[in-house]
Amino acid sequence: MDKPVLPDYAGGCISNIVPALLDGAHEPGPWMPAAALEANQVVLLVLDGLGWEQLQDRLALAPTLAALTGGPITSISPSTTATALTSIATGLTPGEHGVVGYRVAVDHEVLNVLRWTTPSGDARKRIDPRRFQPHAAFLNQRPCIVTKAEFATTGFSGAHLADVRHRGYRVSSTMLVELRDALAAGEPFIYAYYDGIDKVSHEYGLADHYDAELGYVDRLVADVLGLLPRDAALVITADHGQVDVGHNTIPLASDVVSHVSFQSGEGRFRWLHARPGRAEALREAVEACHGDTGWVRTRDQTIDEGWWGPSVTDASRQRFGDVALVAREPVSYIDDADTGPYELVGRHGSLTGAEMYVPLLVGEP
Repeated sequence: MDKPVLPDYAGGCISNIVPALLDGAHEPGPWMPAAALEANQVVLLVLDGLGWEQLQDRLALAPTLAALTGGPITSISPSTTATALTSIATGLTPGEHGVVGYRVAVDHEVLNVLRWTTPSGDARKRIDPRRFQPHAAFLNQRPCIVTKAEFATTGFSGAHLADVRHRGYRVSSTMLVELRDALAAGEPFIYAYYDGIDKVSHEYGLADHYDAELGYVDRLVADVLGLLPRDAALVITADHGQVDVGHNTIPLASDVVSHVSFQSGEGRFRWLHARPGRAEALREAVEACHGDTGWVRTRDQTIDEGWWGPSVTDASRQRFGDVALVAREPVSYIDDADTGPYELVGRHGSLTGAEMYVPLLVGEP
């Protein structure tokens, strides 16, 4: 792939779903099926990690999803959960809301947005989630949110789901109970979130375990469709797709490291923060050492090319690094400070089609 797939911020993009569904004056265009706009009740179900390309390769395993109306839309930049879920919830671009990655530079520390921690530990008291991302979710309409119960009090939920009404579930079977009860209560809009596909693909890649999970999710979608009353619609999307990287991990070359103060971002979208006065030398070294596997852009280039949307706030800009190394091939760039409970096999974050295209599908009872 010669060029990155850029988000379609003016059209079929995940940042435009909620405004299309909740703002009656919004004209979403042909990417949003009419059934979703005409329904009296809508369930927006986000299936974390379900990329359009991965789904198309496995339609025989997902007959329910395959039968729905719709097509592909784009995720945002970077194609990572923290940024994408914030764009879905707020209807804003990353340049506007400022959650510009999974690991974000804040006052010379790196905040893990999903865990809301820095190397110093829990950051909820030091970095207020509501100040970090101050924009209202869901056009300030306070809808019903059906997500895992343990997510309700996290720093990340405080940043992207402040002031919503939570209906927590512990396991996926009880998600169905919460959806049923919310529909029966007449909720006009319900946001639901399921993270199984992402978790499985991270640990096992895109092989048998992924296929088994996709088949399960397809049956789950069928069950949700069975809950819908007349004049209701189910809208399905995702935050990003996946790339099976396996063990193709690349340490930064020593010529690059010599210019780096620290890193933020993640394996397929590394922000490199230059030592004082070395930003240009860093760009040249990254291009020479890693330009064969990744796109290399300066901060200003990513802004000028529209990676973050038409508007980038000062707060967002300050969270970027000096040079972005964004994987073009199925590889991941190593940062020893970016750790987890196991080595990730499936990854995302970059701007390849496999990561950027996600489904926007609509079903009716």
